[in-house]
Amino acid sequence: MARMREGRGMYRVLVGKPEGKRPLGRPRRRLEDNIKMDLQELGTGGDWMELAQDKDRWRALVNKVMNLRIP
Repeated sequence: MARMREGRGMYRVLVGKPEGKRPLGRPRRRLEDNIKMDLQELGTGGDWMELAQDKDRWRALVNKVMNLRIP
């Protein structure tokens, strides 16, 4: 069996230290976070993924949220 040499990519992945820095500040919001916040504003509880499975209910909810954002 061949030994891993320090110059090989796999060796660097397994043993090496990551380069660079993490971004400062709080993590960016994900789409899922925005959906959950909008549902909380509407007072709609439950699992949003389950709700999204019903196309008609999901479309009605999205239209309702879109109307909230327009002043």
